Amino acid sequence: MQNIELLMASLDYIERHLSDNIKTSDVAAACFCSKSTLEKLFRNAHNISVHEYVIRRRMMLAARRLSQNPGTSILEIALEYGYGTHESFARAFEQVWNCKPSEFRGTKFSELYPRLGPPPERGDDYIMQRKRVDINELYDLFQERKDCYFVVCDIKHMKPINEISRKAGDLAILEQMRRMTAVSGEDDIVFRIGGDEFCILTASGEQAYAQRIADDILLLNGQTFPYGERQIPLTLYSAVVSLKECHRYEELFAGLHNAIRESK
Repeated sequence: MQNIELLMASLDYIERHLSDNIKTSDVAAACFCSKSTLEKLFRNAHNISVHEYVIRRRMMLAARRLSQNPGTSILEIALEYGYGTHESFARAFEQVWNCKPSEFRGTKFSELYPRLGPPPERGDDYIMQRKRVDINELYDLFQERKDCYFVVCDIKHMKPINEISRKAGDLAILEQMRRMTAVSGEDDIVFRIGGDEFCILTASGEQAYAQRIADDILLLNGQTFPYGERQIPLTLYSAVVSLKECHRYEELFAGLHNAIRESK
């Protein structure tokens, strides 16, 4: 329990200081532990370093700004998230999004790297073992659209892609998100609910509308994405689900993951 509290304290501190020039040592000091202790716990729980997580969160928030505020200069956004130059910000942005900030501007934003949630506790079931992201900030939207349908997706055969390299796995997830964004409507929201598990919250209460989106996603199965000189095929599972009877956040989250599992 102490380790979970330490990890949650570190996530809270990071979230409150994303605009500051924070280092792993700063996070550790705020949590009253050593840098090595924090780094070990963070990697074991989330399979990512503190530094990498900070970069991904910054770049996700920066991408949101680029998408929702097209008039804001890239340098202004860079400075907001702790980068002193356009060039250093562009390098970090491309590392995460695989495109330049100028190429991203005007595109539809998706929640690629939401805030991490609590790590699983021993004995947790299938659903809770995947509860490593926190989508609480979308809960009000879920309630507003409680009669709308969800489209859930997962990557088929993700393990062989990750075995090529971690970068290949990251690119596969980006390609998954791009496919889902491309076929979704203007008011539909794409967000991540797990490692390679994504969801579209539609703005429609018509099952046929959501099913058309799911079918369009499946039509793209087998198409490839580039990794260096290689072309890697990507296939997704997809399913439509209504969760209007899920009134609590935990019920809704579990319902989305159950829908993914049942689609396989």
